[in-house]
Amino acid sequence: MESDVKSLKWASIQRLPTVARLRRGLLTTPQGDTNEIDVHNIGLQERTYLLQRLVKNNINTDDDDGMDNDDQSSFLLKLMRDRIDRAGVDIPTIEVRFEHLNVQSQVQVGKRALPTITNYMLDILEAPLKYILRRRKPHLNILEDVSGIIKHSRMTLLLGPPSSGKTTLLLALAGKLDPNLKFTGKVSYNGHEMNEFVPQRTAAYASQNDVHLGELTVRETLAFSAKVQGVGPRYDILAEVCRREKEENIIPDPDIDVYMKLKLDDVCEFGGEDFGGRGLEGKVEKSSPPDSLIGRAVATEDQRANIVTEYILKILGLDICGDTMVGNATLKDISKGQRKCVTIGEMLVGPIKALFMDEISIGLDDSTTFQIVKSLKQFVHLLKRTAVISLQQPSLETFNLFDDIILLSDGHIVYQGPCEQVLGFFASMGFICPERKTVVDFLQEVTSRKDQEQYWIQKEKPYSFVTAKEFADAFELYHIGRSLFNELATQFDKSKSHPSALTTKKYGIGKWELFKACLSREYLLMKRNSLYYIFKLCQIALVAIITMTVFLPTRMHHDSVSDGGIYAGALLYGSTVLMLNGFAELSMMVVKLPVFYKQRDLLFFPSWAYSVPSWILKIPISFVEVGIWVSFTYSIIGDPNAVGWTFLLLVLVNQMATLFCQLVAAISRDMAMAGTLGTFSLGMLLVAVSKDNIRKWWLWEFWISPAMYGQNALLNNEFHGKTWRHVPPNSTEPLGVQILKARGFFTQSYWYWIGFVVLIGYTLLFVFGHILALTFLNPLKEHQVVKFARSLSRKQKFVRDSEQNQKRGMILPFEPQYITFNEVTYAVDMPQEMKKKGVIGDRLNLLKGVSGAFRSCVLTALMGVTGAGKTTLMDVLSGRKTGGYIGGNITISGYPKTKESFARICGYCEQNDIHSPYVTVYESLLFSAWLRLSVGINAETRKMFVEEVMELVDLTPLRDTIVGLPGANGLSTQQRKRLTIAVELVANPSIIFMDQPTSGLDARSVAIVMRAIRNIVDNGRTIVCAIHQPNIDIFESFDELFLMKQGGQVIYAGPIGHHSSNLISYFEGIQGVTKIEDGCNPATWMLEVTSPAKEMESGIDFAEVYKNSELYRRNKDLISELSIPAPDSEDLNFPSKYSRSLFTQCKACLWKQHWSYWRNSQHNGLRFLFTIVASTFLGCTLFGIGSKVEKQQDLFNSIGSMSITILLIGIKNANSVQAVVSTERVVFYRENSARMYSSLAYAVAQASSN
Repeated sequence: MESDVKSLKWASIQRLPTVARLRRGLLTTPQGDTNEIDVHNIGLQERTYLLQRLVKNNINTDDDDGMDNDDQSSFLLKLMRDRIDRAGVDIPTIEVRFEHLNVQSQVQVGKRALPTITNYMLDILEAPLKYILRRRKPHLNILEDVSGIIKHSRMTLLLGPPSSGKTTLLLALAGKLDPNLKFTGKVSYNGHEMNEFVPQRTAAYASQNDVHLGELTVRETLAFSAKVQGVGPRYDILAEVCRREKEENIIPDPDIDVYMKLKLDDVCEFGGEDFGGRGLEGKVEKSSPPDSLIGRAVATEDQRANIVTEYILKILGLDICGDTMVGNATLKDISKGQRKCVTIGEMLVGPIKALFMDEISIGLDDSTTFQIVKSLKQFVHLLKRTAVISLQQPSLETFNLFDDIILLSDGHIVYQGPCEQVLGFFASMGFICPERKTVVDFLQEVTSRKDQEQYWIQKEKPYSFVTAKEFADAFELYHIGRSLFNELATQFDKSKSHPSALTTKKYGIGKWELFKACLSREYLLMKRNSLYYIFKLCQIALVAIITMTVFLPTRMHHDSVSDGGIYAGALLYGSTVLMLNGFAELSMMVVKLPVFYKQRDLLFFPSWAYSVPSWILKIPISFVEVGIWVSFTYSIIGDPNAVGWTFLLLVLVNQMATLFCQLVAAISRDMAMAGTLGTFSLGMLLVAVSKDNIRKWWLWEFWISPAMYGQNALLNNEFHGKTWRHVPPNSTEPLGVQILKARGFFTQSYWYWIGFVVLIGYTLLFVFGHILALTFLNPLKEHQVVKFARSLSRKQKFVRDSEQNQKRGMILPFEPQYITFNEVTYAVDMPQEMKKKGVIGDRLNLLKGVSGAFRSCVLTALMGVTGAGKTTLMDVLSGRKTGGYIGGNITISGYPKTKESFARICGYCEQNDIHSPYVTVYESLLFSAWLRLSVGINAETRKMFVEEVMELVDLTPLRDTIVGLPGANGLSTQQRKRLTIAVELVANPSIIFMDQPTSGLDARSVAIVMRAIRNIVDNGRTIVCAIHQPNIDIFESFDELFLMKQGGQVIYAGPIGHHSSNLISYFEGIQGVTKIEDGCNPATWMLEVTSPAKEMESGIDFAEVYKNSELYRRNKDLISELSIPAPDSEDLNFPSKYSRSLFTQCKACLWKQHWSYWRNSQHNGLRFLFTIVASTFLGCTLFGIGSKVEKQQDLFNSIGSMSITILLIGIKNANSVQAVVSTERVVFYRENSARMYSSLAYAVAQASSN
């Protein structure tokens, strides 16, 4: 009966006209009733319920199809795909071809590459003359003659070591390659070259860097991205599907019908691409399916987000943090992994058919990466999308999700084809992947000079290194390579390209809708930054009150030119304050520019849609600021009859200054540059010398100064008022005119209107200039420095020769130490947020009775799920925790641990690699050794020790390389990680804690770092490494494992064993634990079977199991044994808190600060450049003013010139040094925690170096 009712209702919908039919559907309510509805009127609750039915409830009731909960992300896609297939509509696809790609970059070599002031000035001078001078620079080959095909409906993995060209290849395929790079070759989509369509809206590149507006929530970020990207030609698509269903009497699933019509209604509501969108050939797309199953944000204004955004949040696991702000350096934010998912989600919500994703696994654990890649695989397979994904170190499970692989090395494609046949290619070359080696690690290392030989199996033949070029040449002769190049030789048949496959429309929605979307977002950002605007209003109110009290007695005096001078000063001061108040926009604008550039390049919106809403929304702020100022000051000081005209004029002054600052920020694109240019512009605005006193050659500056027009208009409005119209005795002119003449201002009353109109003109001019700057200027980029390694010095050769064919030994002796800890606890005060959620108790326990021992010559892995307390335990043991409640017993070689003495023999490698950016690798190590080694070690021995440590961790070739800023220049991630280890090692510590030493590294880099760590342990030191999820080789390079569960409890502490035998036998001996499968990574298996979800499912408390085990009793006996000092041993004792005297600390800090400041070429160059330009400008403008003192105005000019000079130089130096100090401050925190120097020594060095 119910099905008959549904059929009747559906039949009534089918009889409607086309337009009406596409807006009607059948929606099932939570009560089970099926109602005919207008999709335009569906509210938020109905949308949410519909999504739950599509994503979750249907899964649970469809077990017959073999679906489980892991398929929730693909269920909706399958429903839509089934409907499209039943209607017989073809899905548009894209095949990407690239042929003979060559990419080169110009580099600086040698001294010219160093960040010195001279080189910085030369770069500034060369920039505008580069096309005239055409100075030849050395070239670096990034990609060399690479060709291939990216097929649709197949997941392609891009793999390769660092600097192999992965990012460059992805950018080239997405059409986003830097124009400064020299590019040759051809990239085509379905046979069409890039200039025949809009690649930015056909393909999307997801960068390694997660750039988002921190003030927006995750849901708002994705909703805005979906809204501005549009949905493509959906009206004709769904109309064609419905037409065919009507002809063939097909009744679709009611839920999926409503869902698709909801997205269609969204197009109508937002005025997206015109119905019947046009494809590449200009034909109406009559039979194309949905351009994307992920629409844009289309909910009405009172709804948080649309149904499609909610769907993306669910499949990416972001629904739990949907209402959390994305965050930034100053805002509490989501995790790194969640931020990476937001970056991916921004791409998925748009009508993109080709995805190019760069290192999306950075910051994610293996399980999260696996789930994301699995979801992407469903998108690619079900929607016939094209995808190339670059991963750093994927697990075997993630690797198996991919269909094809592109292996890059040294700019050459070594292999491209099915994943299952990649090992066969290398086997044909004589290289075999060992049994316990993952495929990914093998592929990363087989092209490496240091690691390749271990995989050579043709022992009867002499081994010689096979280069990447030789592998690439061999692949062309391999059967997969031959098939690939034969297909490339045949041109793609353009007639097979679907009309809607390639996009020719520049933006996804109409101009008015883009404007509304950007206006809505800007208004939301202003609300989130309300504290900033409230502070500005309070600031101007406070200044206004002070000004009012100063000028309060002048209210009664309007009798002389001197009285008028006081009034004029008050008015000019008011205009200056309101002008300067606009300069706070500089930093706000610069901070948001990276997000703007990303979205502009993705064609989310044009520059005017970003600039104009910002200007419009700043107008009410100007009215409020000026209203506060006028209310407090002008009512007391000025002419009440002229208050309205003064108010409007001051609003224009404030608007002009605010927009001028936005223009400066858009031109500068950098905080330091914006501060310099803004301060100089401030000087030009404030220096408004009267026309009679200015030199002829500077008259143009007088006439173009907006401050001149504002001041003249302001004073004319005041002194032509009723209060000043009376004629004093012995005079023929009104008093107001006399005051204007005395001050050197124009006396005609029409100057108010001239100033009013000119300020409006300048406001519009700055808006237009802001739009042009945003449109044509690109973000400033740091040049990557390429330096050729110098030949080894005699000293280095001596060290290397003396250590050849023998185990390395350290020059400086050290005393091996071990650490034991028994029943250690750590707790903090219960956070208020948790109390509000009903958590009982005054303290939150992060460590609960943790016991263990870390011994010398033993490499220990500290592991556990997120929240297990790994970093907390290391912080407690190393003495880095300064707050909270610590309990338990900690001993060092049997003696109780004291914080001051332990810091002298302990090293701590933090997860974040924090170093001074403008010193070299050698200088960083020398500085650490200088301040941390004992006084008895002379300078020569200290330098030799530094040389040996560099050799130990493979830093010798990078000896004179500038450390640089992370992600911008200098050292790579893995080189920076090795420097972090070396900085602690040169202190000659006995115990070293390392927090995530392999995070952010690829397989090859991890091998280098772990090799260095192994060498350090073999020299007799105690090392504990907190690691995430290592591969088999890395995991089994550790000697012991210290495993923790969530809540800070130990569940295993003991040897790993050969091939992880001890670990596997322990956990497999626990009843209810799943056995490990052949070829599975023991570390992955161990974390999976002990996860909180598995614990809850099996009812096993692994902490209790461990406490009742024989292993626990052995560990307790070992702790008791090691807690007793050895005979003839002595407790740690040092005569002072620091290794060096205060004088030596000051000397060393001054030495490092000198190099840090001197090599900061941008900071110094801008300071010198600003001083030269500003002094020249002020000198020429104010030339001879001080020598002419004939009347009172001349004295005012002299005083004003001195004030503006002091003000400009002071503001500039104060602003410019903040960025330098903030960068060095985080380095200070690390070095001070390591007891390298005192705060006093650092402060003295900072002040002296400046």
